[in-house]
Amino acid sequence: MNPLASRKQLLIAESELNRAQLAQDWQTLAGEANELAQQTATLRFLASASVVLVSELVKLRQPAVKITSWLESILKGVQLAGSLWSEFRSPPKPSHQT
Repeated sequence: MNPLASRKQLLIAESELNRAQLAQDWQTLAGEANELAQQTATLRFLASASVVLVSELVKLRQPAVKITSWLESILKGVQLAGSLWSEFRSPPKPSHQT
């Protein structure tokens, strides 16, 4: 075998190793992205539930104690942000693992 053919065979073998490593890295990245999406969904749920809880607690306390206008404005802003977030967030994409 001449040096060029030998070099070609080595480059082909190296290319196959790189392809296999890329496929493995891609699978790892896809798994981590899926895990991050699940964690984000959990945080989104907790944030939404917290906004509802705080809103309801404020409603319960309103007759007894008048809330200052700035706190009321902040809570309304948080409620609005929560509603906008749930309305405009993109639906989670199903994961395709092979």
